[in-house]
Amino acid sequence: MSNATYPIGELAMFQRFQTRGGYTEVTGQIPPNFDSSRRPKHWLDPKAKDSISKNVFYERVIAVSDLGIAFPGPDGKPVLEPLMLSKVEAGSVNIPPEGTNIAGANDPECPMPLKPLPAGHELTFQSGAVPGGGVVSVRDTVRFAMEVEGFTAADRALIRAIAAKLGI
Repeated sequence: MSNATYPIGELAMFQRFQTRGGYTEVTGQIPPNFDSSRRPKHWLDPKAKDSISKNVFYERVIAVSDLGIAFPGPDGKPVLEPLMLSKVEAGSVNIPPEGTNIAGANDPECPMPLKPLPAGHELTFQSGAVPGGGVVSVRDTVRFAMEVEGFTAADRALIRAIAAKLGI
C-alpha cells in the first residue's frame, strides 16, 4: 500500500474484535455463544441498547455481495450503502469460536459502520485485489496525485519561479 492509502478499518465507527478471546480481553466479559443463524459480527455499538427505537440505522457500510466481496459501482470505486439492525443485534457480537468448523462461521460478516470520509479522500480497491471488487482501502487523493505525478501544481510553479530567477 502506498503512503497515500490506508486501511478501511481506520474509518470504523466501532472497535473490531478479531476473536472471542480478544473480546473478553478488552471488555472483561465472555461473548455470547455463536449463533449460526446470524451472520458473524465482530463489532458492537455500545449505545445501541439506549436507542428509543427497536432498530438502529447506520448511514455507511461497504456494500458486499452474498459472498462477502465488496463490489464496484459504475465509477469503479467501492459502493457504500446504509445498514439497519435491531438494537439487540447492533449492541452485541456474534463471534465464532476459533479453529472450529461450525455452520455459519465462514459466512460473510455483518459489515462495520463507517465514519464519513475525510475531505479529499476516496474509497478505492487495493491493487492486486479481486478483479471487479475485493479489498477496500481509503486514498488521500492529494497525496496520491503527488505520488503519481511526483510534483503538485504548486511544486511546479515554485520550480518555474526559481528557474526564472536563475535565468534558466
